[in-house]
Amino acid sequence: MLCGHLTRTTTMRDALVFGGSGQIGGALLARLAPAEWRVTAVSRQARPENPDEPGNGVRWLTGELDAPPALPARVDAIFSCGPLDGFARWYAAAGIDAARVVAFGSTSVETKERSDDPFERDLAARLATAERVLFERAKERGAALTILRPTLVYGVGRDANLTRIAALARRWGWFPLPGGATGLRQPVHVADLAEAALACLDRPASHGRAYAVPGGESLSYREMVARVLACLQPPARLLELPRPLFALALHAARISGRASGLGDAAIARMQQDLVFDPGPAQRDFDYRPRPFEPVDAMFRRP
Repeated sequence: MLCGHLTRTTTMRDALVFGGSGQIGGALLARLAPAEWRVTAVSRQARPENPDEPGNGVRWLTGELDAPPALPARVDAIFSCGPLDGFARWYAAAGIDAARVVAFGSTSVETKERSDDPFERDLAARLATAERVLFERAKERGAALTILRPTLVYGVGRDANLTRIAALARRWGWFPLPGGATGLRQPVHVADLAEAALACLDRPASHGRAYAVPGGESLSYREMVARVLACLQPPARLLELPRPLFALALHAARISGRASGLGDAAIARMQQDLVFDPGPAQRDFDYRPRPFEPVDAMFRRP
């Protein structure tokens, strides 16, 4: 979590948010209004007024980055909480005046750059290109851009990693892992990412830079999954299999469609340390993420 929290101002500021209906965007919207921001958010689908929804009072516009609605000519800040490559295409062509831009990317720009999986290499290349385009365009416009690269995101049941594991474990009562899944991970809560986006806004040291924003604890892949399984109601059992047996079980699961998207490269990474230094973010905008202390509600889809 972040010390110092939000910088309050005496005048309202205007924000434009892309990806506000996503997991990080929802957490950000819930924090913008109390921090004296007027918010316009873009969603692919029309959103009905919901007084209980995070970010109540947001002005929602319907559209996409490649086909946006009519947007304000000027805002104080733009936040991108969705796909970085789509945002880079929009920003490169947009004429909106915004002195401050904060965009979420991913540490995949580094971890998947040399993957054996061509789809993962393509993702890393698209992220790298998007970052380059954004920094070049922001410099041309005299805008201050910060890119935040989260690690493994969790917290509101909308991620494709730990929530998926939890869903399968609830169904089976157990979850299999190959032996040797000891690679280190730093799961990061969506609330800490939302606070990071706000905390870096008025910190000039963060302008024109990209930061890793990992979680507050490094733990093995096995321990991370074990904590998820232990917090479920009821708890599920972790089943460690010898790698040849796990490979057979994975093959069967892929045939049945239960392991779609879980490639060999992802399995190999379970033995690799994917850790990032939070020091620059701590130094420049007092980033202080929480340790990994999961509870069941964090992995239930809304």
